[in-house]
Amino acid sequence: MDPKTLHKISYGLYVVCSRDGERINGQIANSLFQVTAEPPQIAVSVNKENLTHEYIEESGCFSVSILSQDTPMKFIGNFGFRSGRDFNKFEGVDFEMGKLRVPMVLNYTVACVEAKVVDKIDVGTHTLFMAEVVDGKILNDSEPLTYEYYHKVKGGFSPKTAPTYRGMVDKKKGGEGDGKVCL
Repeated sequence: MDPKTLHKISYGLYVVCSRDGERINGQIANSLFQVTAEPPQIAVSVNKENLTHEYIEESGCFSVSILSQDTPMKFIGNFGFRSGRDFNKFEGVDFEMGKLRVPMVLNYTVACVEAKVVDKIDVGTHTLFMAEVVDGKILNDSEPLTYEYYHKVKGGFSPKTAPTYRGMVDKKKGGEGDGKVCL
């Protein structure tokens, strides 16, 4: 199979946040989709090793901030390539607590959604959380950041915990490389 076949699946780039009591965390996710219209439900895939996974398990809820194309790589890296176990990802970040008392990131965000988990599926390294949308709002009319744009225009890479991670592939050479991953 040509692994690049899966690159043709359309993705966005999101900050998924949750809480455990008063502690909050967020992470970058690319596997999010709407599963029903009535009631409105979404599903998100989260790596079991991530702190946000623990918080979603504990609280039973999460938020999604849909990022815009103008999101800087440093901002994406803050939520995507560092662990909330090691530092406060929200320092210097504009956010508000939603109806479910989960943080919603406002920086570089097109729209926010809050959702309450109704079911989950163990899919190996990840859990697919299905959730009913309880609130949502549009913040601006900017273009949403797609995963393709993140890779092709911004030169972004997939971290090891991403569902699209496929090993140590050098973006330019297409083979074993310098530890950078591009999918």
